[in-house]
Amino acid sequence: MSRRTSLVLLLVLLALSLLASYSLRYGLMEDAKWVGLCSDEASRWECQLRSGLGWLIHFRYIAFAALTSSVVAFFVRGCFGWWLAALALVIGVPALVLYSASLGVFAVVIAGLRLVR
Repeated sequence: MSRRTSLVLLLVLLALSLLASYSLRYGLMEDAKWVGLCSDEASRWECQLRSGLGWLIHFRYIAFAALTSSVVAFFVRGCFGWWLAALALVIGVPALVLYSASLGVFAVVIAGLRLVR
């Protein structure tokens, strides 16, 4: 795959990741409709998804996954390191949007530095 195609694919994946993150944040996590509905009927699959995502955010699993993969990608050479950094960037964007900005910003910066290296 050429370098230009890889870059276009990365930008498309980043845009989709950003769109999905904001959709989850404002459509599921912060929407008052789901807060009221999930307090009454917690067994719905939407409420289970909301609860699971809440736990992922609370324990910062998304941010730690992005940070770990970006640090590993920084030390891995070649094409595999570039793709690992791209994956860290795609995971780091939701970490920034979904309330884990303190660790997510480091993951995005480290992954970005690895991508331009």
